[in-house]
Amino acid sequence: MSNLLSALGSAGDAVSVFERAIAVTQNNIANSSTPGYVEQTATFDALPFSSVSGATGGVITGPVTSARNIYAESSVQQAQTALGTWQEQVNTLQGLQTNFDITGAAGIPGALNTLFSAFSTWAASPNDSTARQTVLTSAQGLSTAFQQQAAAVSAAATSADSELGSLVSQVNTLAGKIRQDNIQSSAGGPADSAVDADLYNNLEQLAQIVPITALKESNGSTSVLIGGQTPLVIGQQQYTISSNIAVPTNPPPANPAGPPSAQILDSNGNDITAQITTGQIGGVLQARNGTLAQLQGDANQPGSLNQLAQAVADRVNTLLTGGNVTNADPVSGAAAVPGVALFTYDATNPAATAGTLSVNPEITPGQLAAIDPGPPEVDNGIPLKLANLATPQNAADEINNMSYTQFYGTMAGQLGTAISTAQGNQTTTQDALTQAQTLRQQGSGVDLNSEAIKVLQFQQAYDAASKMVTILDQLTQNFLDAIQLVQ
Repeated sequence: MSNLLSALGSAGDAVSVFERAIAVTQNNIANSSTPGYVEQTATFDALPFSSVSGATGGVITGPVTSARNIYAESSVQQAQTALGTWQEQVNTLQGLQTNFDITGAAGIPGALNTLFSAFSTWAASPNDSTARQTVLTSAQGLSTAFQQQAAAVSAAATSADSELGSLVSQVNTLAGKIRQDNIQSSAGGPADSAVDADLYNNLEQLAQIVPITALKESNGSTSVLIGGQTPLVIGQQQYTISSNIAVPTNPPPANPAGPPSAQILDSNGNDITAQITTGQIGGVLQARNGTLAQLQGDANQPGSLNQLAQAVADRVNTLLTGGNVTNADPVSGAAAVPGVALFTYDATNPAATAGTLSVNPEITPGQLAAIDPGPPEVDNGIPLKLANLATPQNAADEINNMSYTQFYGTMAGQLGTAISTAQGNQTTTQDALTQAQTLRQQGSGVDLNSEAIKVLQFQQAYDAASKMVTILDQLTQNFLDAIQLVQ
């Protein structure tokens, strides 16, 4: 009788084991498309069998194992980080490409060509009032072009600042979710595949935004560090980060009035910008504090756009103020009338030249100096020298050994190269991410065909164990009936 009862118990255990295996497999099928979910596998442990000791053998449920491969996850996270870097550089910079015309037909190059043409026309008729007015009108067009260009770059920087704030908010939100995952993972009990899936989905999203290092702790929680240094989540503790737009103070800036830089601060207010060189935030920072700062300037550089504006304005003003509107009159004793500067700008802030460049509001066409006092004196010498700025012959008419249009072309070319490089790397890193995700899926993803076969196998095993229970139950009942008859 005892052997029958033991066999019945073993068969009942087998029913529970296969029922649990079916549930695990069905859970795989149901979550096959859940972000972060990987295949779970039911395992079985054999019980000892011995005819001597009476051990009936059988099977019990073993631990449910996960197919998650940490190395595959790390590869996907790293690929996400790289892709995020180039995506944000493209998003931040590509809008400026149309503003930097290099054909010479529009923008600053077109305005420069128009001004040089006006100087040439004036040189042909130095006393013509219409030619002089055309010079003033063309100069106004150039100042407007510089202002518009400066405004476009500034708008791109402002947009980048907004994007940076949004990304930082996303980081803190994801860190909060990981903290909740840690709370559930540390609560004890068997591992929850849903919590595990949520954790790795959050980690993958986070990795696209900032470079992270994720460390699994002995209590089941996951610690997350930014750039391998700054804590973001440690156990059940979250450390928020923030974005800041400010002029750096260490070392002391050369131009404190220049445009501020974007910063990322840790939970204690420490600047951790240098730790975030990749990911979406890293991409924004590189574009914002790198490419855009090179154009518009910052606390430590005037910016190439401002350098060009100042070079043009200073050289034109120098030539005009070095000339005369009229010569001295030896008969009346009247002195020569010197020329007046054509351009003005904010000279107190080297990074504001382009944005503040304008035509001298007090100048009139008659104050444009055409006479070069020489020696030798040339009646149209100043407009000739101004017209020659288009094709400079001496260093005084150049900027960094280039003409003004060449300098602008180099500046625009550098922006174009930065955008082209980012676009190319975006394509490359997208391919790398797709490959990493495919390899992860192959190693740990749910294969619906395989799971369907498992369901059939476990169902058949469950049915067989159930039949064994039925048979043993009937044998037990028959045995009990036989005993009653004997009595």
